[in-house]
Amino acid sequence: MFYIGFDIGSSSIKASLVDAKTAKAISTIQEPSEEMQIISKQMHWAEQDPNLWWQYVCKASKRLLKENKLTSKQIKGIGIAYQMHGLVTVDDKGEAIRNSIIWCDSRAVTIGEAAFEQIGETNCMQHLLNSPANFTASKLAWVKENEPEHYAKIHKFMLPGDFIAYKFSGDINTTISGLSEGILWDFKNEEPAKLVLDHYGIESALVPEIVDTFSIQSRVSEKGASESGLQKGTPILYRAGDQPNNALSLNVLNPGEVAATGGTSGVLYAITDNLTSTEGIKLNNFAHVNHTTTTPRIGKLLCINGAGIQYRWLKDILNLSENSYEGMNSHASEVPIGADDLQIIPFGNGAERMFDSKTIGTHISNINLNKHNQSHILRAALEGIAFAFVYGMEILKNDNTTINLIRTANDNLFRSAIFSNTVATLIGQEIELYNTTGAVGAARAAGRADKAFADFGTVVANNDYLKSFEPNKERTAYTEAYERWKTTLHNILN
Repeated sequence: MFYIGFDIGSSSIKASLVDAKTAKAISTIQEPSEEMQIISKQMHWAEQDPNLWWQYVCKASKRLLKENKLTSKQIKGIGIAYQMHGLVTVDDKGEAIRNSIIWCDSRAVTIGEAAFEQIGETNCMQHLLNSPANFTASKLAWVKENEPEHYAKIHKFMLPGDFIAYKFSGDINTTISGLSEGILWDFKNEEPAKLVLDHYGIESALVPEIVDTFSIQSRVSEKGASESGLQKGTPILYRAGDQPNNALSLNVLNPGEVAATGGTSGVLYAITDNLTSTEGIKLNNFAHVNHTTTTPRIGKLLCINGAGIQYRWLKDILNLSENSYEGMNSHASEVPIGADDLQIIPFGNGAERMFDSKTIGTHISNINLNKHNQSHILRAALEGIAFAFVYGMEILKNDNTTINLIRTANDNLFRSAIFSNTVATLIGQEIELYNTTGAVGAARAAGRADKAFADFGTVVANNDYLKSFEPNKERTAYTEAYERWKTTLHNILN
């Protein structure tokens, strides 16, 4: 018997099979093979047809069964992870009214900023733990203001994962974690955020029914079975946004634990039990997958736009091979910590939330044409991104966040020993590397909800753990290099 997990991204749909007894990942596939199109009718807009996600989910589920020679009866349950902050609207027949406004669409920025000012910072921080910003609630308000003919047809609004669960089952529901990512959950009153709904004039009847993150949320309908190839009655057992789900995939569930990602952008997702925030503009606070009213679990999410994109840029302009992380790391290791005082400020990928949404740009500082070479550039780049992560962790600590453990997946910058050793040494914490994906995590989460696994942490450790990066005992060179980098950064900021 097996569990199946889907990860609904904006680039592709990933689907994984996990053995119900051992929790071992059996197979992972992607649909389509090329990236899905993002529709941009105006600058800073980003939309996708949600029915296209469903088509690829169905194609992936049928492929998994066929390629692994399984029948639909062998699937015990479904887990769903999805791109956060998107908006899907359906009419009373369950048909999508318009394209989904997805996570990277920024048309509602000014609407969210005005709501933050008018509702009040204190109210927002006490009830929402966030600014409404450019999240799902503000995107829905944009539709109300700019497309009244569409808004008038809305029966329910949904997040992307809610829509896929609906297509499987015919039932429309959501989770507290999902509502919180849309800035639609009131943590103080433990209910959908009336102060946001009232401010935007959104009827509470548009909010879907709330179900538990780990539960029998619904079951595959006859129509869902016919289209997906899965068996009618198969339970949907889990649903979460991609960042909370990535954390769960790494067994990051308790206060003091952090899930880190060093992809095109960087992400720090730290778990706390604290329902307060003093840095609500620089980061976001969402109900984690295991959050309850009696045992709060909040995921503090801090994004670093200037991360892996800088290293990819260097790889391209230096004409390095495609699989070049090891080679780049080798070149960088030829020069000392601090790159002989060469510094790179890596924030050339747009505005940075942790700097109050300032656009800083990338800077190369203190370059000496008689001394510095390609190896210095590569080391300074790795260290600059690592220093940005450490700077972000300092912001998290200022927000009363404890950091005792960092876990990351084996598909990003943390594969670099220089990068990981720099971060581990400066924060004085071990970094654990795991070989897992969001789709595998969603499948295992379905098993967790089904009580198939006695200890979820043991499952992840036994199947996915690769290695750890320990802090170096000698910190002086790292600390001095970081302080010089911070001085350069603060000169730029000021």
